[in-house]
Amino acid sequence: MKKQMVDAVGRQFSYAYPPTRIVSLVPGITETLFALGLEEQVVGRTRFCKFPIDKVEKVPAISGTKDINIDRIRALKPDLIIAEKEENTKDIVETLEKEFPVYVAEIQSVNSALDTIEQLGFILNVRDKAAQLVCSIREQFHELGKVSRKRVAYFIWRKPYMVAGRDTYINSVLTMLGYENVFTDRDSRYPAVDVKDIQLARVDYIFLASEPFPFSEKHKKELQDIVPDVPVVLVDGEMFWSGAKMLEAAKYFKNLQKTCP
Repeated sequence: MKKQMVDAVGRQFSYAYPPTRIVSLVPGITETLFALGLEEQVVGRTRFCKFPIDKVEKVPAISGTKDINIDRIRALKPDLIIAEKEENTKDIVETLEKEFPVYVAEIQSVNSALDTIEQLGFILNVRDKAAQLVCSIREQFHELGKVSRKRVAYFIWRKPYMVAGRDTYINSVLTMLGYENVFTDRDSRYPAVDVKDIQLARVDYIFLASEPFPFSEKHKKELQDIVPDVPVVLVDGEMFWSGAKMLEAAKYFKNLQKTCP
């Protein structure tokens, strides 16, 4: 049966319902598809899709998130490809939509992340499982308290330093936890910042994420030298993924609040 749908960015697409050969170009969504019981339907993923660890390696890695191998995708004969506006480029979507049905999600907040899970449930004929997952995440997040508006900067990249800014899922999570992201006043959603910006920001904590740039212990001193009196904290960037990871992340966030009250 063919279905007509409108995705999260307003694109119309037609696909065979329910799809049985899905390619996911979004690591967080790939994990979510497995959580929704669709492991048999997922036939392709990116090389960055690494969860669930014990299952996803059985699925061929056929692309990155910013680059695709169209011949490998064609060979899989997908009846639906799932992308995300931030994770994948417009050029990738425009290339793929010439040959395949493409659903594009847009995740910029905790609420839009939960909406995306529900939308996937509707599109993929697993509405009950999606609703259960969303309900579980809401319950876990509801139990989280808030810190007392501590000012933070969440670093995602080095050379140049880049931070999470406005209209990002990361910023939404920080706000939910009671932190005040000091770089939401910039035009870019992921602005570059320099030493002076960092020193003038009057932060209470600096968070160094483990991905996409792999910040580690050796980078803490570098930031500590810039702001000697500010705690520099390594955070697990994967816990700031949307989708099924949100359920696991709730416990991590609770511990983060205790570490950085």
